[in-house]
Amino acid sequence: MTTRRAVVTGASSGIGEAVVRTLRGTGWDVVGVARRADRLDALDAEVGSASFAADLSREADVAALAAHLDATGPVHALVHVAGGARGTDRVEDGNPADWRWMFEVNVLSAQLVTAALLPLLRASIADGGGHADTLYVTSTAAQTAYPGGAGYNAAKAGEAMLVHALRLELNGEPIRVTEIAPGMVYTPEFTLNRLGGDRAGAERVYDGVEAPLVASDVADVIAYALNAPGHVNLDLVTMRPVAQSAQHLLARGPLRPRI
Repeated sequence: MTTRRAVVTGASSGIGEAVVRTLRGTGWDVVGVARRADRLDALDAEVGSASFAADLSREADVAALAAHLDATGPVHALVHVAGGARGTDRVEDGNPADWRWMFEVNVLSAQLVTAALLPLLRASIADGGGHADTLYVTSTAAQTAYPGGAGYNAAKAGEAMLVHALRLELNGEPIRVTEIAPGMVYTPEFTLNRLGGDRAGAERVYDGVEAPLVASDVADVIAYALNAPGHVNLDLVTMRPVAQSAQHLLARGPLRPRI
């Protein structure tokens, strides 16, 4: 059986890095994509992935990625993890630069990389691959608004709508379209970057929360979706830690039964 190859964006840290590790552990060839080449190189050396440094909000970088992939082998799956949040401003106080950045890294990058890689995914099917996958990591922020989150809510909701429309547009082709929407995930960089480097503030977000999700939890679900039989499509998986019953309802302190 031919080894399947996945392209994983956002691969230099957090969920993206965990996906690279997990897919390599289940036998996939993996091309990790991110801006930080040094981190990608270190990951390649550790787990045997390949890498390509690119800013996926830049059309020229995406075109270069597609050309590189076309020259180096088939592509059976796109796992789009790249994204991020900046700021916690109210709508009336929002920083246009932050909102523009969030749109570009969450929505525009998804459109650019999807458009560039679909021909390669189709080619792998025509070459006997059976089926192909597109999988996108959005957020529960795409589903429920919260004060101070409007910019990120809007960006992730936009990415989710892209995924929903893509699934309809690809109807009749053996290409699965999957959305994974995590709630609270503890990663070293996401909240720290959102809060502009305020490490104490970032730690307070998780203070007292028993067992928030970690990147490997999300990566396990992604690997399950990609490794499921080709006729099975997980349209949308919403996943949260048990301590987070909803976007606005978070238990702080030990989880215990009411006895």
